[in-house]
Amino acid sequence: MSAFIPKISNIPELNRRIIITLIALAVFRIGVFIPTPGIDAEAMAAFFKASSGTLLDFATMFTGGALERFSVFSLGIMPYISASIIIQLLTAVIPQLEKLQKEGEAGRRTITQYTRYLTIVLSIVQSMMIAIGLESSTGPGGAPVVLNPGWAFRLMTVVTLTSGTSFLMWVGEQITERGIGNGISLIIFVGIIARMPAAVYSSFQLVKTGEMGILVILFLAALMVAVVAFICYMEMAQRKIPIQYPKRIVGRKVMGGGMQHLPLKINSSGVIPPIFASSIIVFPATIANFINVPFMKTVAHSLNPGGALYNLLYVGLIIFFAYFYTAVQFNPKEVAENLKKHGGFVPGIRPGANTADYLDTVLTRLTLWGSLYLALVCVLPSLFVTEFNAPFHFGGTALLIVVGVAMDTAQQIESHMLSRSYEGLLKKGKIKGRGA
Repeated sequence: MSAFIPKISNIPELNRRIIITLIALAVFRIGVFIPTPGIDAEAMAAFFKASSGTLLDFATMFTGGALERFSVFSLGIMPYISASIIIQLLTAVIPQLEKLQKEGEAGRRTITQYTRYLTIVLSIVQSMMIAIGLESSTGPGGAPVVLNPGWAFRLMTVVTLTSGTSFLMWVGEQITERGIGNGISLIIFVGIIARMPAAVYSSFQLVKTGEMGILVILFLAALMVAVVAFICYMEMAQRKIPIQYPKRIVGRKVMGGGMQHLPLKINSSGVIPPIFASSIIVFPATIANFINVPFMKTVAHSLNPGGALYNLLYVGLIIFFAYFYTAVQFNPKEVAENLKKHGGFVPGIRPGANTADYLDTVLTRLTLWGSLYLALVCVLPSLFVTEFNAPFHFGGTALLIVVGVAMDTAQQIESHMLSRSYEGLLKKGKIKGRGA
């Protein structure tokens, strides 16, 4: 990748895509600081400070600090992710949606439209529940968080937060279509990165006051470096399935033949399982934190990061979504049929159904190790962070998302560079047409 960086400025289309992406992400960061009307900012800040160490910290991390400030982007992109999960699960069980998915681009556009509608519904429900909960919330000094409770405030909050999420959803789609990288993932990525300077500053302040030893800080830093290196290694690890193609005689020439490989990544699902799992946990837990009901408070407390129930639920959801998303992305039967059509086969395995079964077995085993790797990276560092009372929630989940999204974006930039190089070779080549 480092060899391509100096050449980026020579490609106008790639420059345009990068500029569009940076502008869109800058708009997102500006919106984080635009407050929702009717909120006492000081009381809100005190409320979140009193809730430190709960799942609200985790939710704030995914919104880039917007929830803590209760800005127009307080819900972040999480309702869209939740809607995507629901639609994908429904696609697997509802024949009509499955048929739409197989109809190509037109079907995918229809499913995307359903996802948008469901995002609006989830945003309305979540923002209404948060507004009702905030009306009974106070800061440590007893100051009410909401200045003028009532239906006017509730409707204003619903309209503001739902509009903010809808706008973020549109921004993410624009980045994906006209920019570089996956827009939704980049929004989460930037939100996590934006909180790093404050976390580093808080850590140094704790060292200066003697509340945290320098050795603890060094250990956490070394842990993060080790986790990043492990993530990079596992994200590039893959199993190469040998594919043999027979030689074909075309006219007087022998074409094709030889051995090729079908690469299967250990983690085919990328950062999707942790994001989906976090969304499933954060959505109800965020509402429970704002509702002043003993049972809901108990639920919210039991789902605090580092707790046994939270870790068990989180690991289970990560493993489930790793298998689910891999099944959505890779169809062994379809791959086996394509290999059979082109004359390819796995040495020692019969083409067709046997090849599909073999690929499915290999993929199932790889996904098991991939899901365990994701669960280990997401849970273990968080336990260390909780154990040492770190002043930030920057555990394995955040590291995995940051590294995974950065690697994916770098690969897309590299793909643009390579395609541009091939275009340049074709233009420079002396290929004569029929009219020559």
